[in-house]
Formats: sequence, structure tokens, C-alpha cells
Amino acid sequence: MAHAGRSREGEHVELLHSGKVRDVYADGDDLLLVTSDRISIYDVILPTPIPDKGKILTQLSLWWFEQLSDVIPNHVISSTDVPSEWAGRAIRCERLDMVMVECIARGYLAGSGLKEYERDGAVSGVALPPGLIEGSQLPEPIYTPTTKAAVGEGHDEFMTFADVQAKVGDDAAEELRNVTLEVYRRGQEVAATKGIIIADTKIELGIAKDGTLKLGDELLTPDSSRFWAADEWKPGGTQRYLDKQFLRDWSGSLTEWDRTDPGPEIPEEVVAATRNRYIEVYERLTGESWK
Repeated sequence: MAHAGRSREGEHVELLHSGKVRDVYADGDDLLLVTSDRISIYDVILPTPIPDKGKILTQLSLWWFEQLSDVIPNHVISSTDVPSEWAGRAIRCERLDMVMVECIARGYLAGSGLKEYERDGAVSGVALPPGLIEGSQLPEPIYTPTTKAAVGEGHDEFMTFADVQAKVGDDAAEELRNVTLEVYRRGQEVAATKGIIIADTKIELGIAKDGTLKLGDELLTPDSSRFWAADEWKPGGTQRYLDKQFLRDWSGSLTEWDRTDPGPEIPEEVVAATRNRYIEVYERLTGESWK
């Protein structure tokens, strides 16, 4: 997908960056954010795409941006004014100066947060009560930022709030934390009415030209969040995931893969099961059937 498309004036647009899932193109002052069907786990892009994944992520992000527009503005200019070959999977958006912190909110214990808790009794320096287990709901949602590793530069590492303050200043750090927790709280509230638990989520924030803090990239998707079926939630083990954790769990059964490049091919039935989870979460949240 790294070929150049055409802008609305018919000029070629310029590829600025190809990430694990998204390609970013310059089109005049705007950016075109194109979401591919690539899937990555443990920062490795797997060779097998998940059909429709890019469109599902794009449409779900647009839905969420609208739901949460009163919490914080976002970078979207248009979802329709994009080159026709990327219709449905591209967003025309404004350029933001991205904050170099991964902003994560957690309401439940899972994944790297669980590992950190088991080791330290805390996540990102936030102390948690003893006796929590996998899938436990936390007393209240916590902000657990991480560093932002570039593609191919290892994994993101947990940061404490003091680390974020040192990086961006006290006021900005406070704003990042408040916005992240409010986005999570509101997202969780909406999802709960649809029978879905959002265990945790990662958001991307950036500063617009006028100094406004805005949401960028994607929002509350199965790539950036852990979604669980609420009626099947049971602390003490793995939950029924409606996100790409399913794929991580599958890869955990591969004795010959050490989580470095190149990633393994995904079998057909695992591709189908992954795609079905993305569709299920889209349909349950938006109330619309995936076409």
C-alpha cells in the first residue's frame, strides 16, 4: 500500500511514513492517514493481512471521534475527501505535532500491566492493592503511559507520571493524564451499554497549529484497546477477547517463533476468527451491520 495515490487536484501525494498498520501521506497542508489490512503483534508486522481490517478500524475510529467530540477535539478534516482507491480506509486530517508519550488508561488488569503488577505491585509507578488477579477490575482507572518506540526500535517501556512531567512539563503532563482518563471513562460508559468491557486503551495526542490538544491516529479500536464480552468476564484467567489479543494468544502456541522479524504466516481459520472479532466489536458498538 506504499504507492502514491492522487490528491483531489489529481496530483500525486507523497508518502511520509509507513507504520506497522498506517501509511501517512502529505497532500498539501493536510495529511492522508491510510489504514492498511496489516496486523502487528509484539511490534512485528505479520506477513498475512486481515481482510477489511483497515476499513473497520477507520470507520470505528470515525464513530468514536464523533461520540467523544465534546471531550476533546480530533484531527479529522474529512472521511470522504480522499483518493478513491482508499475510500473507506483513509481520513483526511490536519497535521499535529504528536506528543512523544503513549497515553494509556487501564481499568482492568491484563497484558503488560498484569506482568508489571505481579513484579512490582504497581503499574507505571501507580501502586495497586494486593491480591488482584488477571482480569481484575481496578479500584479506579489509572494512567499508565509508556515511551513511544519507533518501528523496529524495540518495545515501549512504562513511564511514571514523574517521567512524563520531565518530558513535557507539569501542566502538559496533567492535561495528558486528565484527557486520557476522561476518554477512557466515556468510552467505557458507552461500551458498557453494548455489553462490552474496555479493559484498557491507548490514545495518540498531538498539538494543532493553534496550540489545541487534539486526538490523532485511531480511537478505541480493537488494535488500540482490549475489548471483552461483559457477560463472559470472569477474573482469574484469559477473557474472551474481541480484539487482536486473540492473535497474540495464538502466536503464544508457536514454539518456533521468538517474537522477532520475520513474523509467522497466519493460518486461514485464525485470519477468519480475527476478522470476525473485529466485525463483532464494530457491530456491537455502532449498532450497524458491517457491509
